[in-house]
Amino acid sequence: MALDAARSQEGFTSARATRVMAAACRAAGLDDRDAELIRLGENALFRLASAPVIVRVARGKEWLPKARVEVGVSRWLAEEGFPAARIVEDLEQPLLIDGHPVTFWHLITEGDRKATYGELGGVLRELHSMTVPDGLVLPSYDPFDKQALRLDRAAIPDDDKVFLRKRWNELRDKYAELRFESAKGPVHGDAHVQNLMVDDQGRVILIDFEMFCYDHPEWDLMVTAVEHHSLGWQTDEQYADFVAAYGRDLYDWHGYETLRGIQEFGMTTWLMQNVQEDEETAAEYRRRIAGLRNDDAPRDWRPW
Repeated sequence: MALDAARSQEGFTSARATRVMAAACRAAGLDDRDAELIRLGENALFRLASAPVIVRVARGKEWLPKARVEVGVSRWLAEEGFPAARIVEDLEQPLLIDGHPVTFWHLITEGDRKATYGELGGVLRELHSMTVPDGLVLPSYDPFDKQALRLDRAAIPDDDKVFLRKRWNELRDKYAELRFESAKGPVHGDAHVQNLMVDDQGRVILIDFEMFCYDHPEWDLMVTAVEHHSLGWQTDEQYADFVAAYGRDLYDWHGYETLRGIQEFGMTTWLMQNVQEDEETAAEYRRRIAGLRNDDAPRDWRPW
């Protein structure tokens, strides 16, 4: 009990993630020396210096089912020849190290350009048209599944927690009234353009399957729609390319405003998990929660 309390107080910091990564590498027979932390978000991502491998450390044991989904999705997409991130097949995965699920992925060597929004629309159109095999069990999309954990653990002011819990309940009520008209299918669940990579052979590759599910395609389309219409993160031309490639603009759908609220809430609570890392992150969190407190205010949020 004392150890669990100490872990909870420490939180999921870069230092803790590094210790877990090193222990996971030892268990898998990999050399963790000079490993580089390349991202701390929902997970911690490390690039090994000893092998072309990315080590992905999740925040806690509650994320174990998602890690299992990631592994299963990677294997399915590999069998289909779909351009996507690949797990290291000769390792047992996921590992559970000190309460943290850990997975190992082949390094994608990036080329000299980033993926475009038109390419994102095309990838999503292809993904949504695929048929999930009987042996792959995917959850439904739950936009609220992590929010309680995030709010309980985040190092934010109490009045922020009170506001966010109230907003959470309001969004759940709106979600309960939402009616979809589209058919369900495979959904990425976090379909922003940063989850595409272009490798050194020019191939556009889909990554990050943590939120992968079987549900309505609107959950994927809302990400870019909100980033454009609410946050202004794309030019009109970039968004038009996305819509043309996919064939639909979610902004015209009656449920857009509800999905906008869910997306902005998730973007804020995702970021608040790391406010202790540095002042830049804390400042962006304050900017985002100020926006949530005033729905009509312009969103001056920054991509993260």
